[in-house]
Amino acid sequence: MRKQDAAALSEFRIFETDEFRKRLEKLPTGASRFVQKKLVEYVYPQLRKDPFLGPNIKKLKGYDPATWRYRVGKFRVFFMVDQAERIVF
Repeated sequence: MRKQDAAALSEFRIFETDEFRKRLEKLPTGASRFVQKKLVEYVYPQLRKDPFLGPNIKKLKGYDPATWRYRVGKFRVFFMVDQAERIVF
């Protein structure tokens, strides 16, 4: 197996929930474009590599199951991680 293939297998997959998509669509056009651009360019690549570590990632206290947030400007993207399946949703 090539190194690149092994790295792809170790990455987390991103799953956008229906609720997330609906809320993103409800944002004003400019804000929606801003958030979508940041998601594609910065957030998703970071979450694929390590959803627990980064300057804009913070674990929220008192949530069960464990919930994390990623800060995107004035917006916050909340997510949970299934480590067994390697999925961020």
